[in-house]
Amino acid sequence: MSITEHLTTATIEADPELPLIRITRDFATSPGRLLRAHTDPELYAQWVGPESLSTRIDRWDARTGGAWAFTNIDRDSGEKYSFHGSFHEVAEGRIVQTFTFDGWPEGVSLETTRFEDLGDGWTRMLSTSLFDSFEGRGQMLGSGMEVGINEGYAALDALLASGTAPGAS
Repeated sequence: MSITEHLTTATIEADPELPLIRITRDFATSPGRLLRAHTDPELYAQWVGPESLSTRIDRWDARTGGAWAFTNIDRDSGEKYSFHGSFHEVAEGRIVQTFTFDGWPEGVSLETTRFEDLGDGWTRMLSTSLFDSFEGRGQMLGSGMEVGINEGYAALDALLASGTAPGAS
C-alpha cells in the first residue's frame, strides 16, 4: 500500500440507524506508538484538539479502571472547555473509555478505539463513539469536531515524525 492509498485525513461517519460516530485514520507509525500517544498524558496534551487550543491534563490514570480529565484553553480568549471520563479498558491495540464534555454532562459517550497494524510501518485507527441519543450525537457532530480531529491528528503525525514521541515500536 502506498502513502497515497492511506487515509491521512480522518473519515467521520454517522451511522444512519444508531447514535454512533465512526472515525477511521491511518498513521505512519506502529500500533504501540499510537497507543502510547493516546495514553501518555504528556504526549496526549501535545496533539489533541484544534490548533487554537492548548491542553492541560487535570487527571490521568490510563489503565483499566482509571479515570481522566483535561481542560482545553483557547489561546486567544482564554476560554476553557473541560472534559472527563473513565478508562474501562486499556489493552494492547484497544482503548475503551467514556467521554463527557463538562458543559453538557448528560451527554456521555462510550468510545472504543482500536489500532490495526497495516504493515510497512502503518497503523489504522478505528474509533467508534456511541451516544445515548441521536440528539447527543447531533450536538457532537455540530460542535466542529472534524476540525479538532483533523488538526489534532495532523499534530500527532508531526509529533510521531519528529522522533520526540517515544513509545513501543
